[in-house]
Amino acid sequence: PKVTYKAPEPRGEHYFAESFDRDTLDGWVMSIAKKEDTDEDIAKYDGKWAVEEMRDSKLPGDKGLVLKSRAKHHAISAQLLRPFAFTTKPLIVQYEVNFQSGIDCGGAYVKLLTQTPDLDLAQFVDKTPYTIMFGPDKCGEDYKLHFIFRHKNPKTGEVEEKHAKKPDADLRTYYTDKKTHLYTLVLNPDNSFEVLVDQTVVNSGNLLTDMTPAPEDWDERAKVQDPDAAKDEDAPAQIADEAAVKPEGWLDDEPEYIGDPDALKPDDWDEDMDGEWEAPQVPNPKCESAPGCGEWKRPMVDNPNYKGKWKPPMIDNPNYQGVWKPRKIPNPAFFEDLQPFRMSAFNAVGLELWSMTSDIFFDNFFITDDRNTADRWATEGWALKKSAESAAEPGLATQMLSAAEERPWLWVVYVLTVALPVVLIIVFCCTGKTRRRVAFFFFFFFKKKKTNKKKKFYKYKSGRKALHYRRRALPFRCDDTTEQLSGLPGEGGAAAQRAGFRRIT
Repeated sequence: PKVTYKAPEPRGEHYFAESFDRDTLDGWVMSIAKKEDTDEDIAKYDGKWAVEEMRDSKLPGDKGLVLKSRAKHHAISAQLLRPFAFTTKPLIVQYEVNFQSGIDCGGAYVKLLTQTPDLDLAQFVDKTPYTIMFGPDKCGEDYKLHFIFRHKNPKTGEVEEKHAKKPDADLRTYYTDKKTHLYTLVLNPDNSFEVLVDQTVVNSGNLLTDMTPAPEDWDERAKVQDPDAAKDEDAPAQIADEAAVKPEGWLDDEPEYIGDPDALKPDDWDEDMDGEWEAPQVPNPKCESAPGCGEWKRPMVDNPNYKGKWKPPMIDNPNYQGVWKPRKIPNPAFFEDLQPFRMSAFNAVGLELWSMTSDIFFDNFFITDDRNTADRWATEGWALKKSAESAAEPGLATQMLSAAEERPWLWVVYVLTVALPVVLIIVFCCTGKTRRRVAFFFFFFFKKKKTNKKKKFYKYKSGRKALHYRRRALPFRCDDTTEQLSGLPGEGGAAAQRAGFRRIT
């Protein structure tokens, strides 16, 4: 069924709602700043943004914010309706992302910009203070889903970034399937948090216990390679075959290729410009009747003494410090914050990104303190996209063909899956041996009724063998040459006739 698009309408308590269906960037500010500590030619935030439909949109009329440039810095932001203060209500942040061209190296995360007196959205850069950073990020085969919050020490004023633990879920599909995914962050006043993708929890924890990484320079390797170890030998993987003998008639003095004796120097050849003319090389005709020409070399064979690529043995790490735990020392800056949820208020949302892939599609940003309101916004926005994308998905046969184009070995699986059962059916149904099995089938299901008549003997004949049975035996036979039937009474006889049996009189 066709899905018709209708722009979501923000209802209930919310701090920010943007669906881009007005086809404008009104309310958004593009940064004109330069990034510090960066080469001048790439320091400017001059990446392009646009409001447009997805390239392969399944919902005509549904527009979003698209990052249009590759290998450039992008920064754009917008003010909230009012600042969000972390008090007694939860924070819910959600938005949609579609990597229309896949993603090689780049991010699609949002920053909730800290409320400060000097916040200037036109000067939004990577060092602009933020309270929370949340969203997908990928480079190479490293798939991340960030949740970072900045925590300020009330004694020293220093700000430290706290990173959530890495999700246990496999995130790869969200970056490669070119579908629209809904990213949601839920922070609760009891310090618990949830990270959801497509309304499914992929990470959760507590701000007090699941946010502090170990120092980057801490050495937790119990074993390291022995730096003093040396190879015991340098045996090559292959050696010359000492048992090989040069074939008789080998022409050592004849080159494998010679100048073409029939070739002529072109009339327009200029030796000053083109150099000395040489005839093109052709196979030496003397080598055609000989086992070979030129210098003979022994063929190479595998070296029985080759031990493979050498690796130094592992030894106890002299620098091993054990599994890292922070040392307990008196801390002059010590303070105990049992409510990390009460972060710095924020009053703007922004995207500050670098990407090697263009056409990243963003849509339906929503910030609220009510879970039901967020779910209703997702139902009217993302759920509609999901329904349209599902309705447009190809059938099973098309998906199988597409999969086989990417993985040709699947054709072997398809052929075996279809052909093997057909072959087995033919073998099972059409061989004489199987017909004997069918005969026994009829023997058990169509037994002759008991009578007071004298016992008779019947025989089942197939090829050179003849099996004799008493009255209960099968009263017909399979004739592989004529398949004629006669005198078969009742349902059993009709079934036997269809199977190619006839009574033996």
